[in-house]
Amino acid sequence: MTSTWMIQPFACPSGAYYQGSGVCIFTVWAPRCDHVMLRIVSPVARDVALDPLPQGYWQVRLEGVDPNSQYVYQLDGTHVWPDPASHYQPLGVHQPSQVVDHTSFVWTDQLWRGLPLSALVIYELHVGTFTPEGTLAAIIPRLPVLKALGITAIEIMPIAAFPGARNWGYDGVYPYAVHHSYGGPRGLKQLVDACHALGLAVIVDVVYNHFGPEGNYSAAYGSYQIEKYKTPWGSAINFDDMDSDGVREFFLHNALYWFEHYHVDALRLDAVQTIYDLGANHFLAELARRVDQCSQQLGRQLYLIAESDLNDARLLHNSEQGGYGLDTQWSDDFHHALHTLLTQESNGYYQDFGNLEHLALAFEQGVVYTGQYSKHRRRCHGNDFGDCSAKQLVVYGQNHDQVGNRALGDRLSHLIPWPALKVAAAAVILSPFIPLLFMGEEYGEPNPFLFFISHTDPDLIQAVQSGRKRDFAEFKWQGEAPDPHSEATFQQSKIQWELHQEGIHQLLWKFYQRLLYLRREIPALAVLDKQSIKVYTDLEHQVLWIHRWQGTDQVVLILGFNRMECTVNALLPPGTWQICLDGYAPEWILDGAGSALPEQVILGQNLTLNPWHIALYQRR
Repeated sequence: MTSTWMIQPFACPSGAYYQGSGVCIFTVWAPRCDHVMLRIVSPVARDVALDPLPQGYWQVRLEGVDPNSQYVYQLDGTHVWPDPASHYQPLGVHQPSQVVDHTSFVWTDQLWRGLPLSALVIYELHVGTFTPEGTLAAIIPRLPVLKALGITAIEIMPIAAFPGARNWGYDGVYPYAVHHSYGGPRGLKQLVDACHALGLAVIVDVVYNHFGPEGNYSAAYGSYQIEKYKTPWGSAINFDDMDSDGVREFFLHNALYWFEHYHVDALRLDAVQTIYDLGANHFLAELARRVDQCSQQLGRQLYLIAESDLNDARLLHNSEQGGYGLDTQWSDDFHHALHTLLTQESNGYYQDFGNLEHLALAFEQGVVYTGQYSKHRRRCHGNDFGDCSAKQLVVYGQNHDQVGNRALGDRLSHLIPWPALKVAAAAVILSPFIPLLFMGEEYGEPNPFLFFISHTDPDLIQAVQSGRKRDFAEFKWQGEAPDPHSEATFQQSKIQWELHQEGIHQLLWKFYQRLLYLRREIPALAVLDKQSIKVYTDLEHQVLWIHRWQGTDQVVLILGFNRMECTVNALLPPGTWQICLDGYAPEWILDGAGSALPEQVILGQNLTLNPWHIALYQRR
């Protein structure tokens, strides 16, 4: 029985919600204030007092509002500030907020119901560097090419309003506002609608662990941040201390806002290990419940994807198991195990990886560390993922972090031979988990992806420059990192899309396309299942043999990390196996004699593998 004295979550979300016909409801959470005044600054100046409501909220229902009105709030008769729940900051983070008419956009995706998790093939991109224009609208003409490749979902790095015109997005300060230089609210809606028309899902990266350092005026309104917890980027969000209820609702409504007003299909939650909540009802668990309810109400499949470096299965466990109920999470372990075999790097967190057995574990479990001692962390790390399904883990050979957080932003195409790029692609795409590709990797993009900002505070710029150098120190990378504040650093990070139609780049693109086709069409590869996989290791020759099956269909994937030609004994189950992909077949190389692998092979047969060889056999 619910006690009558319990305070219920505030039903009306913060922000300016235009109702149509000139009516707009303005709501703001400002529990520290005695008076709150709405000041409309354009197109016609107007001051209106807001009415106090329970739990520190203020609200006014106003008529005669232009749907593009710009406004600020005056707190206690002194300073004026933008709305922390602003839906649009067309003039930047320090200027007035703008009302957005969410009722006027004409959607065409009424029949869209989303995709099952197991169907996701994710393509991560940064709006500013994915096209020369750097806008959401400019992505739309490229969608058919991504679909032809085999992509089923695009993941957009954070688009919440940030200072300046260029940024990775993790310095956002208005979580509800689509950044102005990307095309604002209408640009995102057009992109999502176009994606759904092609059968593509849309994932948006959101940041619920901190605010960016410039343009954040939330402290004027309430206790959004808390000093008792620290993140690598500053003070944490207040999810569990005094006056935290309004903060929780602010971010809970934010998640629903993207689903309801922008029709996105999933949110990727940045670094959830820095979402601190010691209360009995963890924010992430409440978020999962709210999103599940929203999914049922909208009749669409909605997902929450976590980024975490804790290897904590509780993120994925349901409430009956004592977990938070998130849908899936990124696996850095898979990346690290693969990356160290490809590059031989062993500094920083890579010191915990580098053996073939690590990648074997990653294929079988999705993670490597499930409670073992970590040399890098100098403690035991992780817990058991045995009862987590394969579709609850996202794997990758590259992503924005693992490329952009290198001193020179170097991609795998800079670090390893071209044949090894095919091994990396096959490892990710033909794994039993959800694959994620980072923009440009499918054709071996030669440009780096660097870290860039456009802050206006000189001291802050200097702090970022110094902090990046400290972050790189333990990895001992060679070369001086480009200045993150330089326009040239941003321009250097733009991908060269046209290369996917040229020479060896086109060959790699077609190889990715073939891998995604095989993943989709072969039953043993199409079903994501950790229970139907067995991995054999040939340590002497550095070769993995990955046996997967579904019903009577069986395949064996050969991943060769050998740097020289070698002859190996086929580690195959009994039967006759027919080749269906050979990375050294003439169609996949520009010159040379091609592969000597036989069309058919049986257990114990000797095979000659070229350096960095990938092959797939299917049982007849």
